Amino acid sequence: MSAPGKPTPLLVLDVVGLTPRLLAHMPRLRALADSGSYAPLGTVLPAVTCAAQSTFLTGATPAEHGIVGNGWYFREQGDVLLWRQHNGLVGGDKLWDAARRAHPGYTVANICWWYAMGADTDITVTPRPVYYADGRKEPDCYTRPPALHDELTAAHGTFPLFHFWGPGADLVSSQWIIDATRHILRHHPTDLTLTYLPHLDYDLQRHGPDDPRSHAAAAALDTALAPLLDDARAQGRTVVALSEYGITRVSRPVDINRALRRAGLLEVHTQDGMEYLDPGASRAFAVADHQLAHVYVRRAEDLAATRAALDGLPGLAELLDDEGKKAHGLDHPRAGELVAVAEPDAWFTYYYWLHDDRAPDFARLVDIHRKPGYDPAELFLDPVDPYVRVRAATALARKKLGMRYRMAVVPLDPSPVRGSHGRLPDRDEDGPVLLCSRPDAVPGRVAATDVKSLLLRLAGLDNT
Repeated sequence: MSAPGKPTPLLVLDVVGLTPRLLAHMPRLRALADSGSYAPLGTVLPAVTCAAQSTFLTGATPAEHGIVGNGWYFREQGDVLLWRQHNGLVGGDKLWDAARRAHPGYTVANICWWYAMGADTDITVTPRPVYYADGRKEPDCYTRPPALHDELTAAHGTFPLFHFWGPGADLVSSQWIIDATRHILRHHPTDLTLTYLPHLDYDLQRHGPDDPRSHAAAAALDTALAPLLDDARAQGRTVVALSEYGITRVSRPVDINRALRRAGLLEVHTQDGMEYLDPGASRAFAVADHQLAHVYVRRAEDLAATRAALDGLPGLAELLDDEGKKAHGLDHPRAGELVAVAEPDAWFTYYYWLHDDRAPDFARLVDIHRKPGYDPAELFLDPVDPYVRVRAATALARKKLGMRYRMAVVPLDPSPVRGSHGRLPDRDEDGPVLLCSRPDAVPGRVAATDVKSLLLRLAGLDNT
């Protein structure tokens, strides 16, 4: 049954890391909340980008849609893979499918939300580097329709990949995404526009949420957002701004894989003096993802030994078994046999080597696809290397000359990290929030699983 009339156009901003505390430093978003409505937003376990976004867009838990983190152990391939991009990995009924059942022809633009490739959206923009045959990686993006790539590049420059993640991550990437969104709203308007803004992720992880540099980052993003909010108002769009998680202060990295290795459960293989995780041979290993780690145990008879190896590990708050996973909506075959949750001031490293001279060469690189776990140390230049900036400049010069290069600048010491997320927040002020430009939109706390139905209602399509 089709909804009568034209749907109310929506702009949905995923402002990563936004919390009630940070709104004090963001006057435009605060004004939107004060004149409209806002409420705490419940999140999912793990409170990480891919899991939370998939819940927002399907109304389902990770146990149903299958996105148990930013990556997991693909048992059928014997490999740990993070930051996959194809929407086919996400199960469940997507927001745009529900909208089209109510209003055939409903149009959607996805601008840098995750799992964008292969999604049945009308417009897609997502980071996608050029991987040359000689090993070079150059910034770029993927778009649908294909002609939009050259249109955006001509208007706003090449997608600034090295400002999107790594030591150089800053406002430049979010500014490009804001500019691309404004361009699409002007020239290719859709009924629903989804925009991902990662800027707060960077300094909050580098410095912690209570650092003046993090407050400055919030203010800078708010200023950058102002023209987009003005455009949305001029077009009569309802604006929703939400966040996937809040980032809280941490001070303790937890080397969960090293504990498993010392217990004789994790295996490595060595090539050219470098050690590589061997998932298929390991009796147990962990895929670290901020404050949560999926612990994969090859055989049921090794569960007790795995528990014993992790018992009393400083910084580990709890170890979820099948019942614990079920209670948190995380009981999916992709999840680990056990799921480790960190203490509030702790987070999990992916490190599995016992001596730094045995670390693989990719450990010192920004290399999100080869590391078998998340590495926030990629946000830093190695502080103990006096020549790190010289090395970076030399590598950049080689790159500009079209030569192969290695940007080996990432520290192996995780202690500078000051912010993390992934566990469920202890207090609303440290958790995610949802704002809406409509005063009647948000009467109280919103669950992550209710975001999809809320957006359908705001669009006038709640008869699905």
